[in-house]
Amino acid sequence: MQFLRAALRLFYFIGFAIALIARVQIHFWRHGEDLHWSLRLRQRWTRRHLLPALGVRLRVEGQPPTGPCLVVGNHRSYIDPALISTEVLGFPLSKAEVAHWPLVGRAVRQTGVLLVQRENTQSRKNALAAIAAKLREGYPVILFPEGTTHADAQTRNFRPGAFKTAIEEGVPIVPVALDYRDAGAYWVGDDTFLPHFVRCFGKRHNDAIIHFGPPIRTTNAEEAIATARTWIDENLQHIRQKFSQN
Repeated sequence: MQFLRAALRLFYFIGFAIALIARVQIHFWRHGEDLHWSLRLRQRWTRRHLLPALGVRLRVEGQPPTGPCLVVGNHRSYIDPALISTEVLGFPLSKAEVAHWPLVGRAVRQTGVLLVQRENTQSRKNALAAIAAKLREGYPVILFPEGTTHADAQTRNFRPGAFKTAIEEGVPIVPVALDYRDAGAYWVGDDTFLPHFVRCFGKRHNDAIIHFGPPIRTTNAEEAIATARTWIDENLQHIRQKFSQN
């Protein structure tokens, strides 16, 4: 039953990506490229169709930000950006390899995902420039400054580049703590997509909580990083406690 459920959801996931790409292409062909429109479409479809079809039950706590800001969170899985994007109309930053995933790559490029090749110095510089540009345009940017997914109880070291960019642009930094009830949802180690998809989405439900924190306003990047990590670490503990109580 688990494999059958996962297979049906995988077909839906593929169909969702195809439909999203087609919808965006038709709109761009008729009206010209409009990333704000595609952001809203991605948010609406993900919230109403994709996550419910995959069995993801999302609980949102705190106040999701609006306007230009840097949203930073801990990283568990490749669906983390989708969860946050249901509440934040912004541009997630993702690893460049995603651009080469079948269907997914084209969908993320057309719906406002910024890409970075983390081991490439020039790519990182280009990504920071793109982050600054989107902040100036009035959008939130969503990123995971640990640079990798993991199952640790607390955050790993944050990369400072985007924090410095946010401070230079004069926008707040909003921490977000994110976790799943079942650690099987984590994308860690040598996981590959299909086995993880079956393990994660073969279950009837996947419970997740995202908790948005208060905006951090400072002119010191190290202070911003320390404050964000402390807030996220504390609230990851609270999320685990809530899962254990229910």
